[in-house]
Amino acid sequence: MLDKISLIAVFPELILFVMACAIAIMDLSVKSTFRTLTYGVTLLTLAVVAAIQAVYADGGATVYAFGNMVVSDSMGNWLKCFATIAVMVSLLYGRSYAGARDMLRGGEFFTLSIFSLLGMFVMISGNNFLVTYMGLELLTLSSYALVALRRDNATATEAAMKYFVLGAMASGFLLYGMSMLYGATGSLDITAVFNAISSGNVRHQVLIFGLVFIVAGLAFKLGVVPFHMWIPDVYQGAPTAVTLMIGGAPKLAAFAITIRLLVEGMLPLAIDWQQMLIVLSVGSLIIGNFAAIMQTNIKRMLAFSTISQMGFVLLGLLAGVINGSSLPFSTTAYSASMFYVVTYVLTTLATFGVILLLAREGFESEEIADFAGLNQRSPLYAGVMAVCLLSFAGIPPLVGFYAKLSVLQALMASGNEAYIALAVFAVAMSLIGAFYYLRVIKVMYFDKPLTASSVVGSNEVRVVLCINGALVLILGLVPGGLMALCEHSIRQMLGT
Repeated sequence: MLDKISLIAVFPELILFVMACAIAIMDLSVKSTFRTLTYGVTLLTLAVVAAIQAVYADGGATVYAFGNMVVSDSMGNWLKCFATIAVMVSLLYGRSYAGARDMLRGGEFFTLSIFSLLGMFVMISGNNFLVTYMGLELLTLSSYALVALRRDNATATEAAMKYFVLGAMASGFLLYGMSMLYGATGSLDITAVFNAISSGNVRHQVLIFGLVFIVAGLAFKLGVVPFHMWIPDVYQGAPTAVTLMIGGAPKLAAFAITIRLLVEGMLPLAIDWQQMLIVLSVGSLIIGNFAAIMQTNIKRMLAFSTISQMGFVLLGLLAGVINGSSLPFSTTAYSASMFYVVTYVLTTLATFGVILLLAREGFESEEIADFAGLNQRSPLYAGVMAVCLLSFAGIPPLVGFYAKLSVLQALMASGNEAYIALAVFAVAMSLIGAFYYLRVIKVMYFDKPLTASSVVGSNEVRVVLCINGALVLILGLVPGGLMALCEHSIRQMLGT
């Protein structure tokens, strides 16, 4: 029999699963083009789940359930809460876009979104290799279907096929690496793997072999060089509402499994995976920033921007372990990465929200030239877009500046010459990256508009978009609350 503690630990996941099935059945009787009832019930479900996760996270308890296969801790619960809110906002921004393109005719958009969120939950809570892998597959299979949802669009279908093929390869890497670690340590439990590696009784060569494949699989999910090939094509080819769905909340889950596997599971091998992360981060900063400069499609530009932003996240992760480093130092470094990925998702939501607003039926508004004169058509939306782009570039006093600063401080505080050099290199790459963000702002404010039509959006979208943009500014001015939350979550995770 299942014990009460286990059921409580996975209660939000149970709600998501039951409601996803209920919404799929209920949608059979819905006839409206925009699926008003399905949409309302979906948002209500997500709001309830987000509230439950916030209560769990605020409680601060760490609970191991189902024979230590699942862990419910403060870090995981906050990440799940933020992921739920991100999916809610993505659905709110993307509903009109999806409805105008006949993507809501069967209600799969909402059901698949809930199942993808459920996959993220399982990834974040997984304390066992197989549980983590099951969550990853649930997320990726749902994402493949979402990308291909616009079945009559050849570009979306091509993007889905590329995503599927490369995603299957990355999943194979990750699974093979896990199997090597299982063969070496005799356990699928992340805590048991950590203890086995710490004992020193496991062959180091086998561990490194498995570690290489695991890092490769994680790199694909984070979208960093050289496993970034899918990101530009999928971002550009997928319907914009789906691009936001796969480019926002899943980054939180990818960060969580990276922490679970590398820090909680393989911390004794830090000297090995740190070297890999250095290569991945440096490559991502170089290719992401230089390739973005050459793009004319804004979704493709933001895809390469994502690659460079994830390079910064890796810098925080690799700075967390130095010979003789203390728990406070590790907490600072990992919390800087967590803060970075949370604020990145927040900024991404508003950025794609504006792109979705500009899209009209039969017109995608994906080229940078389509933003010409946006300030004359809608000063509000141009302002929100400018705030987000400046935040991505790391311009003070926006939240992106503090996120970059916190990662750079973690590198500098290490006292390691190589890490200090990495911090200087990251600053140089950020200066180069500022060019393509400022180019879009120049187009919005100084170029002549291609059309005189105003940008029309529903009241709810306008309100949420304004709140979204305001948070990018407010969290840059007063980042202490969110940073303290990240530090507390990471400290609790490391302490257990």
